[in-house]
Amino acid sequence: MILVDTSIWIAMLRKKNPFRIEEAVEFDEIITCLPVIQEVLQGFREESIYRTARDAMLALPIVESPMEKSLFLEAAELYRSARRRGLTVRSSVDCLIAACALRHNVPVLHSDRDYNLLGEICPLKSRTIS
Repeated sequence: MILVDTSIWIAMLRKKNPFRIEEAVEFDEIITCLPVIQEVLQGFREESIYRTARDAMLALPIVESPMEKSLFLEAAELYRSARRRGLTVRSSVDCLIAACALRHNVPVLHSDRDYNLLGEICPLKSRTIS
């Protein structure tokens, strides 16, 4: 299993040179979490495309649903740990996604530098695409 980050979904939706996820991972290995779904869906302007994307995202296996407050506390601790080490994580949502991945011992597929930084302060497994 692999948790696919928002940065990958956005890369797949590019009109010019879209990322082909099947070159990186088998589709049946993909899982998601609610923060990724939120980030992906909030970017759609057209209602019909939003509804199609919403249905597709909600059809994927979702980890940490419902989300417990302890997950948010773990995400806050990831952010604080990085800051104590002098590392700036740009998105607290990335900490929440990383906490989901850590809890389920799954790597994150991404193109976002925050996960590389988080991997320096915790045992987060990740795979980066360019």
